Parts: sequence; structure tokens; C-alpha cells
Amino acid sequence: MMPEKEQLGLDSEMKRRRNGETWEFEDDIDDTSVSVSDGVLLGLDGGTTSTICICMKMVYFSHSQLQSLPILSRAVAGCSNHNSVGEIAARETLEQVMADALSKCGSKRSSVRAVCLAVSGVNHPTDQQRILSWLRDIFPSNVRLYVQNDAVAALASGTMGKLRGCVLIAGTGTIAYGFTEDGKEARAAGAGPVLGDWGRSSSCVPLCRIATLAMFGYGISAQALTAVIRAHDGRGPSTMLTTSILQTLGLSSAEELIGWTYADPSWARIAALVPVVVSCAEAGDEVANKILLESAQELASSVKAVVGRLGLCGQDGKDAFPLVMVGGVLEANTRWDVGKEVMKCISKYFPGVLPIRPKVEPAVGAAWLAWNFFMKEYNRELCSS
Repeated sequence: MMPEKEQLGLDSEMKRRRNGETWEFEDDIDDTSVSVSDGVLLGLDGGTTSTICICMKMVYFSHSQLQSLPILSRAVAGCSNHNSVGEIAARETLEQVMADALSKCGSKRSSVRAVCLAVSGVNHPTDQQRILSWLRDIFPSNVRLYVQNDAVAALASGTMGKLRGCVLIAGTGTIAYGFTEDGKEARAAGAGPVLGDWGRSSSCVPLCRIATLAMFGYGISAQALTAVIRAHDGRGPSTMLTTSILQTLGLSSAEELIGWTYADPSWARIAALVPVVVSCAEAGDEVANKILLESAQELASSVKAVVGRLGLCGQDGKDAFPLVMVGGVLEANTRWDVGKEVMKCISKYFPGVLPIRPKVEPAVGAAWLAWNFFMKEYNRELCSS
């Protein structure tokens, strides 16, 4: 039999190899000095641009007090979408940002009660199971683990962690995602800018978090670029977009615009022209105004599809339901308010819609989800014991 000291050394080496240096900070934390006696929650919002992890104190109280849960720490990392950076890099990012959040508040994994990872790229139950399996190798067996798509955290940020209602996200991409109290869900999203499909809907089976994105900001900008080319060659009306876009990009002619576009047709690069389109619409340009108006109507149609499928509006279409609105395109910071126009369209169909612009970030919504999921299981266990 291997001597105890040697066995401990081997176990330590195996742990170090598995986790690298990520969790070394735990060696400096004395369990008796950890101030968070009831434990902590981790809520994580991971996307293509950045990943944010929130550490909250775990408190056993009613849902109405959820907003008073103190945020102990916040950590930020890069992309955690496995479709973008690969499985290994995504896992390293997720693990590091969770470790950073715990380290900042002087906690360790033994203090964690529940974790909710809401990450983009979780589009199928197999994605969830793969991440859950990996998480189980990191955290103690008593930690409750939950994996969702990042759109779910966005909804939760406006509903205090309750999965009922609809969320509309419109930034570079867009998705409408809805839930009912009995667990049914649906989404409406496009097949992408090439196919020009911004409002196709489909039902999801439970736990299937499909997050196919229509490139909404990209779509607005792409239409504007097309309008400039059409105006240049005589196929379309003249538009203020021509001068404004060329000036913004430092180009001297519409011909140069073609080369600029195909030199790097990345979604974010094209979508960055949305403010130019908004400015032209505010200045009275009819072409820009039409692009934004039709885009708002497409967003409204996505919400209508989800709400109709789930019956969130009731049989008469007048029941109240929350609509959480998230994303830069929907921010009310211009005279041409896309979000306001979307609400105008939706209200015609559903007078009971309750628009919500979250005051907290999606990572907080993920932490609230962790609390809600944990408390449901905790109360269920109490009742059965």
C-alpha cells in the first residue's frame, strides 16, 4: 500500500494537472475564515464577445427579497462560445472566470451552493450534458449545477429569475425566446442574413436551448450598404446614407465601398454602421427610415410568433405578460427609437404586454436563476422529508 503522505502528494499532483493553476488560490483560504457562512451562488453569462461571472451570497428567504441578494464579486473574461473558440479554450475561460469571481470574494468551491452557466452555443441537450459533465469534475458533488443558453439569463435579468414571459434581444444578432410557467418554451429567430429570414419560429422541446441568431444589426447595415450601391448605379433612390457612410469609413466613392465590404465582411464590423443609419433616419432620409421601420416590424413579428405559440397573451389576446428587451439596438438613446417602434407594433396585437428594460446585467439574471432552481429543489426536498 502506498504511504499516506505519498498518496496525498499524488492526489495533489493529479488535482494540479486537472485544474492547472486555476484553483491554487484556495490553498491560501482558511475554511474557518470564510465569512459567507450560508455559501455562495455563481451566475455566469458567456457570449462571443465576453464572459461575466457574478458571485452572490446564498440566503434562504422568499423570492420577493431576491433583489436584495448582495453581489460579492464580479469577474470578466473573453469568449466562451465553444463554436467560436473551440471546446478546450471555452472551458478554460469558463473555469478561470469562476475561479476569479470566487477568489475576489475570498471564497472557495466548498462554499458554492449552486452554479448557473448561461452561455451562447448551448443549442441542444447534448451541449448541456457535455458542460454539466465537465462542471461535475470541478465542483463538489453537493453543488447544484444548471446550464442554459445565454438568452435565458437575459430573460431572467428582467423577471428576477422567473422563467415566464418573452425576451427580445437585438444587438448584432437577435432572438425572441419565451417560456410559460409550466415549462413550455419557444423561440423565433432568423436563418441569418444570407437567407434574409428574421422571423421564422419553431417550438423547442424542453431543455433544448436553440439560439440561432439572425444578424439584426448586421442586417440593418447590410441593407444600408445595398441602398448606397443601388442609388449609385441608378436602381434605387438617392439617399443621405451614401454621403454619411462614405464619410464614416473614410472612402471617396461608392465603388470603394464594395472593396471595403468584402475585405472583411464580419458581422460586428458591418453592424457597427447601425448608428449611421439611425442618424440618417433622424435627419429625415426616407430610405434609412424605411430600413429601420421594416426592421422594427420584423422584431415585432418574432415576438408575436413566440407569444402566439405559447399562449402567453391568453385566449383573448389581452392577458398581461412580461417582454424583456435587451441589446444595443433597442436602447432608447436616439430620437429614432427602435425599441419604442417595436413596442408600438406589438401593442397592437397584445395590449397586455409589459415591456421591461432590465436594470441588471444578464450575469445577475443567471445568479437569480441559480437561486430559483436551488430553492425549488431545496423546498421540494424539505416537503418530502
